[in-house]
Amino acid sequence: MNRPVTALLSALDAVIVVAIGVGIPLIPLTILWAAQFDLAIDWLAFWRAAGDLWLLGNGVDLLLTLDPDLALRLGIDGAQLPFEVGLAPLGFAVITVLLGVRSGRRLTATPYPITGAVVGVVAFAALALLVCVSARDLAALPSIGQSIVFPALVYAAGLAIGYAWATRRVPSLELGEASGLRRRLGGRVAAIDPSDRGLVRLMLRAGAISAAGVVGISAIAMALILVVNFASIVALYESLQAGLVGGISLTVAQLAVLPNLIVWTASWFVGPGFAIGTGSAVSPLGTQLGLVPSLPVLGALPNGTPALGFVGLLVPIAVGYFTAAILRPGYLAAVRGRRGRGIRLALTAVGSGVVGASILALLALWSGGAAGPGRLADVGPNAGAVWLWAFVELTLSVLLGLIAGASRREPADARTGGPGTPDTL
Repeated sequence: MNRPVTALLSALDAVIVVAIGVGIPLIPLTILWAAQFDLAIDWLAFWRAAGDLWLLGNGVDLLLTLDPDLALRLGIDGAQLPFEVGLAPLGFAVITVLLGVRSGRRLTATPYPITGAVVGVVAFAALALLVCVSARDLAALPSIGQSIVFPALVYAAGLAIGYAWATRRVPSLELGEASGLRRRLGGRVAAIDPSDRGLVRLMLRAGAISAAGVVGISAIAMALILVVNFASIVALYESLQAGLVGGISLTVAQLAVLPNLIVWTASWFVGPGFAIGTGSAVSPLGTQLGLVPSLPVLGALPNGTPALGFVGLLVPIAVGYFTAAILRPGYLAAVRGRRGRGIRLALTAVGSGVVGASILALLALWSGGAAGPGRLADVGPNAGAVWLWAFVELTLSVLLGLIAGASRREPADARTGGPGTPDTL
């Protein structure tokens, strides 16, 4: 496969990813247009809505201007003036990343993965700009600059993950024009002391596994919460009286924000919790809510049980502890025969805490934002608070996991000083 063909196929992949992303909201909206409105409304309004949703889900802010009569009926302070919406339905971003991973893995099978990646990202940025221009309306104006940058960055992240995944599964894979860059980077990495490289890898691995563990447990907890509160959610569905097609569209919208809810649940487990409007708080210490949007899934919000909340705080601590216990053999291999092991222990714990807290804080930052005018300008977790709480919890738990693991002795060789004698701190 030559370079032009690789570039063409990469651009085609970008077109398919954008078409799938925009098509997910466009299909139910088109059905709604035909079934609910009998084709009486201009279909372009539904195209603009689908484009706005896709752009919003990939990090682009929207400037909304409501009709004066609608703003008056809503009765929300600030609705009469133009306001920004920046709360990204992360379901669209997740789809973009997953499809980008698929494209990245395919690019590793070509001799020109760098060319393909560059062309794919540029094509994706151009397509996102096209969607932005076609979706612009006086009622909803997506940011042109963000439309060029943010969706392309999300897609590039998927390509990078796919590239790393493929090269990790097949380390000897020759990547054509990328092989020279890979060899140069490998040479610089090889110049670092092997034990230091081992500690850095352990920090990155422990932090990433801890963050993934907290998010995974949050996803399970979110599923259980939805099952337990199913009756409340159904009651809210019935109160909206959206009809069959409207209910399907509402369900698609809620699926799009489901990743946000999982990240908010993780923020709840970490400690700071999240807000559904200025002055509100949903945290392990209790729940204080005012008026919330009429979204049925919000019927699963907790009513405030501090005792259960304190138990929830054990989740990141337990995840960090067991992660450290599992990775302890790698730590012992990295520090065996080295001086200053106490300092290395502390640096390993701190580095793991920084990595894990940074991942959780970035997810918290991306999952929140302005959802409307007035008090709805503050929705989601506080990323700074999430980072601070997660850093303290993960650092201490990883430190305890490594220390507790190092305190265990193997009875066979501990008394004889044989080769099975465990390393001590």
